[in-house]
Amino acid sequence: MNRNARMLMLIASLLLVVPYFVPIWEITLEAPQYPEGLGLKIWIDTIDGLNPRDLDKVNNLNHYIGMKEIVPESIPELKLMPFIVGFMLIFGLLTAYFARPALVYSWTVLFIIVAIIGLVDFYLWEYDYGHNLDPTAAIKIPGMSYQPPLIGSKQLLNFVAISLPDIGGYSIFIAILLGVIASYTTFKSSKNKTRISNNETAQDADSGTTARRTATTDKLHAGPGAHSIRS
Repeated sequence: MNRNARMLMLIASLLLVVPYFVPIWEITLEAPQYPEGLGLKIWIDTIDGLNPRDLDKVNNLNHYIGMKEIVPESIPELKLMPFIVGFMLIFGLLTAYFARPALVYSWTVLFIIVAIIGLVDFYLWEYDYGHNLDPTAAIKIPGMSYQPPLIGSKQLLNFVAISLPDIGGYSIFIAILLGVIASYTTFKSSKNKTRISNNETAQDADSGTTARRTATTDKLHAGPGAHSIRS
């Protein structure tokens, strides 16, 4: 693991401090009746509104169309996420310190798997909230679901729902990208070292062969000469 890869791993690890202080994701709802905007901020351990009382407003709207109430305390992922990110942070720092290729590969692959699982889980959470509706809701539209997009925008009745990473989410994605780059540079460096080592081994073998041939030639040349002197 070269110096550049160690530096990349150190930066990637320190970037994981960011989600503890800023939101990871943001879902906004744009509609004429909410000119000031309406939305949710998803943090590493909780969910709150884009503006004060936005969470209450969203829950009130959800109630009319039959969606479940969003209660941050009842979402197990929000309890696990601080520990998962903390583990990856410490793992990354140890990887940068010990500088072993196996560690940087393991950190990168593990983090990619964790990120994919997180996005799939978020999608399923949105699907559950948008599809499992209360049949006794005040507003019922046959065939209508209210799942917001995982990433991007979507029209939901008279609302435009926009779902995008926030600063904390971008810091996580950048950390993963730096891990991928560190893994690539480590692999490339290891491959170059292996090639150089093989070349040196081949050169040593060639030198040994040349030396043996020279010694044999010298003996052959020295043989007749020595016989002639004795005669």
